[in-house]
Amino acid sequence: MSQKLIVVTGGTRGIGRAIVEIFAKNGFDVVASARKRKDLEELQLFINTQYGVQCFTYAADLGKKEQVTGLVDFIQSLNRPVDVLVNNAGNFIPGNIHEEEDGILENLIETNLYSAYYLTRGLVKGMIAQKSGHVFNMCSVASLKAYPNGGSYSISKFALLGFSKGLREEMKPHGVKVTSIMPGAVLTDSWAGVDIPAERFMTPSDVAQTVWTAYCLSDSAVIEEIVMRPQLGDL
Repeated sequence: MSQKLIVVTGGTRGIGRAIVEIFAKNGFDVVASARKRKDLEELQLFINTQYGVQCFTYAADLGKKEQVTGLVDFIQSLNRPVDVLVNNAGNFIPGNIHEEEDGILENLIETNLYSAYYLTRGLVKGMIAQKSGHVFNMCSVASLKAYPNGGSYSISKFALLGFSKGLREEMKPHGVKVTSIMPGAVLTDSWAGVDIPAERFMTPSDVAQTVWTAYCLSDSAVIEEIVMRPQLGDL
């Protein structure tokens, strides 16, 4: 029996990197996608040597549909079933709806929503055929509650949660699980430069451990939605 395969977008840093590592540590082969080829090469070398599994990489800007299609083609060329898909690629641009620059909404919808939509459509048919699989969509507490300076980011994350809910209903009869993860503040590059103590944040490994735990349930159970916040609450 061949090793299981996980696909993680935005897989070289932060939450995505932590998810790649925890699944690799547990024997999964990995397909990781990110924009920078150099970061992917470093990840590939680390995963291959540290965990003794295969790490396949594909450089792409998933805000562009044709590059998502390229990633789907690459994954399918491996001729292996996909056991887990983590739609983690995303972008954060703060601002208010009435003030943000023209094009910000399009940018964030393309990166935070369309990337997950097109990649899932490309891979989920295989999951349906094998009657198994698990799709994790990295939403946000911004999917649940609008806040000042959230602007188009919050719009895109509300939309991603809507996509995730719809997909969950469609996949119920096919044995394919769908889980929406909604983290609050995690200490990643999005918070670089802020003057807030590290202990006020969750860590990427907190989110990764949660994804792994949700994956490990029996076939008859699924966690549909997970909301995570720092112990002291939102920032």
